[in-house]
Amino acid sequence: MAAVIALVGRPNVGKSTLFNRLTRSREALVADLPGLTRDRHYGVAQHGGQRFLVIDTGGFEPEEREGLVAAMAAQTRQAIAEADAVCFLVDAKEGLSAQDEEIATELRRSGKTVYLVVNKMDVRGAVAELPEFHRLGLGMPYTIAAAHGHGVETLLDAIFADLAITSEEDAADPALSGPRIAVLGRPNVGKSTLVNAMLGEQRVIVYDAPGTTRDSIRIPYERAGRPYVMIDTAGIRRRARVGEGLEKLSVLKTLAALKEADVVLMVLDARDGVSDQDAHLAGLAAELWRPIIFLLNKWDGLDARARQMAKAALERHLSFLSYAPVYTISALHGSGVGDLYPSIDRLWRDARRHFSTGELNRILAQVIETHQPPMVGGRRIKLRYCHQGGENPITLVFHGNQLNRLPGAYKRYLESAFRKALGLGPIPLRLLFRQGENPYDPQTKRRG
Repeated sequence: MAAVIALVGRPNVGKSTLFNRLTRSREALVADLPGLTRDRHYGVAQHGGQRFLVIDTGGFEPEEREGLVAAMAAQTRQAIAEADAVCFLVDAKEGLSAQDEEIATELRRSGKTVYLVVNKMDVRGAVAELPEFHRLGLGMPYTIAAAHGHGVETLLDAIFADLAITSEEDAADPALSGPRIAVLGRPNVGKSTLVNAMLGEQRVIVYDAPGTTRDSIRIPYERAGRPYVMIDTAGIRRRARVGEGLEKLSVLKTLAALKEADVVLMVLDARDGVSDQDAHLAGLAAELWRPIIFLLNKWDGLDARARQMAKAALERHLSFLSYAPVYTISALHGSGVGDLYPSIDRLWRDARRHFSTGELNRILAQVIETHQPPMVGGRRIKLRYCHQGGENPITLVFHGNQLNRLPGAYKRYLESAFRKALGLGPIPLRLLFRQGENPYDPQTKRRG
């Protein structure tokens, strides 16, 4: 297994900044606001030719016994339990605090190897001497500036000198080897509850308040020996309610998660029906050509009439995604959740199918014979050639004359005919149209 390093500390000491530095990404939200990170956030990093997992945690307040802060503390304790090494970050600018001492006490009790990391050493007013941090009893401090990378390599050298690391093959990035599943939906529809049900543990915070998840959390895991990556996204509110700053960042992270996902689980509250906001979110996923599975959650609490109304609302508001599969579940009790995996696996596999050029052009000939393109300006639109231009999403590229004048109705006919002929079912199909001659025609090549 790859080494696991947890980043722990009180709020706003630079844990997410260090996480982004180590993973060479911008996956963790970073802003000058304490308590921004709430869940455990996993990322893959590399040092000296070896890959390892980094866990970014929320601000640790060990003494808090109830509410959201207590849930965040429980998440941090779980990250410490999973880790091979713990980096305990403190703030050089603010110096030692009573909360730092509380965290140090808990870390000493954990029995884990702890590296005391004094961050923000490049900030004006940072402490020049470090004797006060020796009071924590965690050994020699390592000084870094996470924002600029100063001292980070030295810290990693020390950590890896103490850890027995497995081979590069064992430490491969789990995100590259299985479906990436994004969980999408309005705030408070049960997304995090669903994630926990699918993982079989309390991996993300579930709290009875809208907007608990602010970041998009990536969680590698295995089920029945198969690798997956779960992406729990922040709920997106209506545009009029999305202010500048934190919520705007969360929206951007959710959109980035959709682009990364192989399969989108769109969670709907069956009790509330389907809102315009639900349709907007589903439209975002459709515009990015992501395979979608609709989940009517909280289904077990509905009577027969309410269930019928929920399904009718889904068909009415989301008819533009009529090909997407629909499941009825209860994330809280886990009913119906296990049935999702066969559909996820099938969508992930089928979105990567490749079709030969000969097969596609035989289908094109049959489609045109059944229903020719219309006449425009006294000339018939010509579809001469088709080939596959990509996968995930499956993209078909058509070449011909006057294709810029091809009506939308005929494009929908093409999509429906090719979807049926290729057996794509719920897989998104993207059609592109190119003017001019067939670039694969030998005569065209000779003329060029």
